[in-house]
Amino acid sequence: MSQWLEQVIGEAQQVNDYLAPVRQQALTQLKQDGWPGRRNEAWRFTPLTSVQKRDVSHSDDVPDYQVPAIDNLNAIELVFVDGKLVTDTSALDVPAGMTLTTLSDASDAQQQAIAGIYGQVKPRRHVFGLVNDAICQHGVFIDVEDDAVIDTPVRIVNLAASNADAHTRVVVRLGDRARACVIEQGTGTVDSFTTAFAEYDIGAQARLEHYRFAMFTGDAKQVGGCHFRLGESSRLNSTMVGYGSELSRLDVDIHHAGEHARAKMNAIYLLSEGELFDLHSTIEHAVPNGTTEENARGIVGDRARAVFNGRIHIHRDAQKTLAELNNRNLLLSRRALVNTKPELEIYADDVQCAHGATVAEIEEEALYYLLTRGISRSKALVMLNFGFIQELVTAMPNEALREWLLPLLSERFVSMEVK
Repeated sequence: MSQWLEQVIGEAQQVNDYLAPVRQQALTQLKQDGWPGRRNEAWRFTPLTSVQKRDVSHSDDVPDYQVPAIDNLNAIELVFVDGKLVTDTSALDVPAGMTLTTLSDASDAQQQAIAGIYGQVKPRRHVFGLVNDAICQHGVFIDVEDDAVIDTPVRIVNLAASNADAHTRVVVRLGDRARACVIEQGTGTVDSFTTAFAEYDIGAQARLEHYRFAMFTGDAKQVGGCHFRLGESSRLNSTMVGYGSELSRLDVDIHHAGEHARAKMNAIYLLSEGELFDLHSTIEHAVPNGTTEENARGIVGDRARAVFNGRIHIHRDAQKTLAELNNRNLLLSRRALVNTKPELEIYADDVQCAHGATVAEIEEEALYYLLTRGISRSKALVMLNFGFIQELVTAMPNEALREWLLPLLSERFVSMEVK
């Protein structure tokens, strides 16, 4: 057991609310499983020493902060600073058909709905998800009624502004035939530790447009997850963008619980010198006639390390499943490292599935071609890198997010150049 985890368990035992049964289950499993060492396959390539010996730290006051602006994006904004929700949810202009409340202010009916999702969509194998189950007290519940079409995105911003531990939760229930868009964004550079998990229960024939921008850098440490349960004939379109930091990990789980569900997930990760980013995804096809398309592309800078583990699990009854998984990586230096492991586990016999992974360097001929035409090395690298990931960026449905993201990625590429 690590010093940090012992302190977390001690604090979590003092929390008592309507989520107590889930919290107690999480604490029991944490005590049983202990700290995930390097022999744990899920953490084999991602060292946790920076957290293991850390002391639990809290921020008593909300420091000054600035929410990153996204031009031309009209959204309902919720802001967490060092794990505390600083937005007054009662003052928000929430469209008809949607209710939004904090976990602590939920009504009796909302508490019952939350309890059916909190810790239930997310698998129990995620150690830091269990930590979040046990100790998180700041979170939001977004409930979209049946048949409601919500055109205004909900943007949830998680800021790490001081040396503190932060544990936040997003719980979303999307009713049958409903439509909504949720944007999760995390950012920070200071020495801190953040766990941010989100669970989505998507009803029959519902449509969810989802984004996760995990943009912590520098000394900021973050571990989070997005977890989806898909109802019959539902649709999920999710885009993940991750930067590297001292420790950056994102777990994604998509559970096909209803027939004819379709899931599309695109992921981009960009690592500058010496950074680490770990993306684990698991797709569970538990019923027939499901479709999944997953594409993950990473660009890894000098001495940086990327970890990708993508697993598609086709259960015995999941006949007529279509599933495809691809992971492509571009190394900017021979001192960069990628550990990639795409997996297919199939128990049905009438399926169409494929998976693959590639790791390559920038083609010297292409770079030389641009350099001989008067283009600087920095600009040439940006152009070549853009070509590698632009397909996934342009596939994002939200135009304002596309226009906001492209210049950010351009700046990021310049910082990643090997000197």
